[in-house]
Amino acid sequence: MMLNPDKNVLIFLFASIALIAFPHIYHIPLNIFGYFYLLLGWRVAGIWRPEWLPNGGLVFGLTVIGIGLVYLDHQGIFGRDSGTRLFIVALGLKLMEIKTERDLYLVTFLAFVVASSQFLYTQTLFMAAYILLVSCVLIATLVCINSRQPQPWLAVKTAATIIFQALPMAIVLFILFPRMEAPRWMLLNDRTQSRTGLSETMEPGSISELGMSTELAFRVQFSGPLPPPAQRYWRGPVLSKTDGRHWIQSPHQGFGAYMDEPGFSGTAYPYTLLMEPQNKNWVFALDMPAEFEKPLERNVNYQLITAANPDKRSEYKITSYLHYNTGYITRVEYADATQLPAAPSPEITALVTQLHGFDTPPEQFAKAVLQYFHNEDFHYTLTPPLMEDKPIEAFLFKERRGFCSHYAAAFTYLMRAAHIPARVVTGYQGGELNKVGNFLEIYQYDAHAWTEIWLQGKGWTRVDPTAAVAPERIEKNINVDALEQGAAIQFDNGSADQAPGWLKQARTLWGNVDYSWQRWVINYNRTNQSKFLSGLGIGNLQTMLYWLLGLVALITVVLCFILLYQKPKATDQALRQYRQFCRKLGKYGLVRQPGEGETAFAGRITAALPQSAPAAQQITDLFVGLRYGKAAKPEDLQRLAEQVRAFRVLDAVDKAA
Repeated sequence: MMLNPDKNVLIFLFASIALIAFPHIYHIPLNIFGYFYLLLGWRVAGIWRPEWLPNGGLVFGLTVIGIGLVYLDHQGIFGRDSGTRLFIVALGLKLMEIKTERDLYLVTFLAFVVASSQFLYTQTLFMAAYILLVSCVLIATLVCINSRQPQPWLAVKTAATIIFQALPMAIVLFILFPRMEAPRWMLLNDRTQSRTGLSETMEPGSISELGMSTELAFRVQFSGPLPPPAQRYWRGPVLSKTDGRHWIQSPHQGFGAYMDEPGFSGTAYPYTLLMEPQNKNWVFALDMPAEFEKPLERNVNYQLITAANPDKRSEYKITSYLHYNTGYITRVEYADATQLPAAPSPEITALVTQLHGFDTPPEQFAKAVLQYFHNEDFHYTLTPPLMEDKPIEAFLFKERRGFCSHYAAAFTYLMRAAHIPARVVTGYQGGELNKVGNFLEIYQYDAHAWTEIWLQGKGWTRVDPTAAVAPERIEKNINVDALEQGAAIQFDNGSADQAPGWLKQARTLWGNVDYSWQRWVINYNRTNQSKFLSGLGIGNLQTMLYWLLGLVALITVVLCFILLYQKPKATDQALRQYRQFCRKLGKYGLVRQPGEGETAFAGRITAALPQSAPAAQQITDLFVGLRYGKAAKPEDLQRLAEQVRAFRVLDAVDKAA
């Protein structure tokens, strides 16, 4: 069936498609993004110049170009990124073929697919609100397509009403419908999409690259009091092997049974940790984690590893202690923690001798090295100079400017030169408190490195050499906004942020709302659903399905009653008067038919009741003027009411006489 679509409908449809595709500018290459909007602009121009639209042969050529762009960009047509780009190109091409009503429906439904593909990249509350808005516009487009006289803004109101009516059903299905976890082989995440974060390898300057990243790493909400800021160390990979420049994890780490169970003392800190999606299966627990559940495991270096999919946002309940004793050291650990690529240089040996590393207890030597860092001309900076050749010696004796990785590596090296077991620990330190939600937000710029040395009777003991040079880094967060290229580190002490108070409060409120959204909506997986429903007394699948079917049936009945069985309401006084007029005629067998206009009904009155026709025509004219006219007067309503009250069916009276 051929049609000539209303221009307003097409403009409305193309505007909504432009809104839907725009956020993909962050996810697809500019050449594909530009190609889509070129096709969209071409089709918009075709509304006024139909002769400009391409014929079948040109559409085929455009299709070949679109598929070629997708293939050459991603070397395939499968996966999240390729699939998204393919759908966007297909939507642009389909715009060039709108000829029938079926094409309008197909374009609209394809636009829904492109809109939903946004959630493959981000699930923020802002994006959810944006997609809800454009979905409302798309539903309004369908309303316009099915209207004989489309009015876009009235269609938007109708679409919003439809969405509002569907919300109760959507909420019930979200809460009670069984959550299905897709197996890993079905996940279409593209591994080429790298994420910022810590690595298995550390070298001079590697962690400082994260110091400028404002990407969120994880959030933590404590059940009780928060640990002191100086004790907020979030444990990550432990690096034991070195070639003098690079530090890597030991090949012997794993989940061996020989690992000694740490002894814990002091205050227990239970908390809920919400990890952001990442490439590694690491979970950064407060040092030291004591209690945790599956899918978490603790390796021999006391780092938590998850068996869950790290590409998804995950929530874990953990309890940690700040005071612990890891016990004895194994032969493998000792060998890894004292390994050096070669004999220490004469400068290193001289420094160890100067600080009495060979003739004093390990703990005393560690304090001497920290004092050396504190007293000498060492500086803490995010932009240290390059130290390609012998980086340890260059840092200690020449540059003396570095980030936490420089200090941790140099301190560990000095400990090993004195035959003291030592290793580098990477993770995060600190966290920004959201005072509204009372939870910590840990960002990539909180990435940190410190050292652990093994002490007799204490086990692995944390020593942070950065604290000897820049104690403010441990007590306060880095103020990234105030950091200038090449400048010294700036710290946020609560007064550095010069933003207005209302803006800081708004930022805090938004952070709390976003945290709740991520935790209770986005992270509402099968495990969390089971815990939530168990708290409501719904403990098994059968009970869940009974509740689901019962609530769906109840909502359906309520909506049916509202939509179908409520009494018709008069929209205004003029309509009530006209209905009274129609009821008078109905008593004599003259009934207005469904869909029959007022003028047509007046014609039937004239044919059936000629003596009553003048009065009926006056009533009809008054009502049409009040109902649809722009120049209706208030006194017309009074005249209409008087004439309806005075109306009599004279023909019927005469016949009776």
